Amino acid sequence: MSQKIRKVVIPVAGYGTRFLPATKAMPKEMLPIIDKPVIQYVVEEAVASGIEDVILVTSSAKRAVEDHFDDNHELEHWLEKTGKHEQLETIRQIGKMANFIYVRQKGPYGNATPVMNCRHLLGDEPFAVLFGDELFSGAAPRLRQMIEVFEKYGDPVLGAIKVDDNGTKRYGIIDPAAEVETGVFQLKGMVEKPGPEHAPSRMAAIGSYVLTPDIFDTMTQAKPGHGGEYVLLDAVCMLMKKRPIYAKMLDGAYHDTGSTLGWLMANIDTALRREDLKEDTEAFLKKFVQ
Repeated sequence: MSQKIRKVVIPVAGYGTRFLPATKAMPKEMLPIIDKPVIQYVVEEAVASGIEDVILVTSSAKRAVEDHFDDNHELEHWLEKTGKHEQLETIRQIGKMANFIYVRQKGPYGNATPVMNCRHLLGDEPFAVLFGDELFSGAAPRLRQMIEVFEKYGDPVLGAIKVDDNGTKRYGIIDPAAEVETGVFQLKGMVEKPGPEHAPSRMAAIGSYVLTPDIFDTMTQAKPGHGGEYVLLDAVCMLMKKRPIYAKMLDGAYHDTGSTLGWLMANIDTALRREDLKEDTEAFLKKFVQ
């Protein structure tokens, strides 16, 4: 029986250059989707998937992320004094969702580094990794879908989405060996941004992982890739030579809020899913199109 996934690593140390100048003083993970920052949606998804410990890998510029999940006694006192009890309860619950652990990122450039920084906190447990600027909405949390695959097979699992020809130029594309059940593929390999003519499939890996602790020894053997980056997916491909790796085609809507268009689409999609905003948003969009 597979160990329970209790911990998630969320890297949030990036500069967010695609959103400058908005991110000059504000972390990109704190950009709002309607009335909540992106990072809160990511944490809520993890908690809804059974995660107990949330490990946020930060930098000196990300104090706002840490503060968001901390208590704010001055604000709470003011909300209580002014009778805003519903808002008071909302902000009090933010820091109670999980056990929050903060690690400062140290080491070479790339998304493998923040995971390596957490090795001492993860020990011999399997764990999840979610990127702090990717938003997923659907009937079942994305991470819950992946954990169910891990619990069945006991091997690492990648989150995957369907892409069009243009997507093959933007994402790492999965080379599947076999579809072991509907929507679950054992992998033969990965091809980084191959383009439509050379893509082995139209399935792209996104920033969602369920990993086993042997990934750490593999990461120490990995070499820097394009631009000198140490890439987590490269380590996963190395691990694929030693054990099965699976990909779960995720049910739901995916938004890369690290891009301006992705952030805008996430706001529109979220507004259309909310009962208090749906009607007005639909009316505005119809009027705008006309």
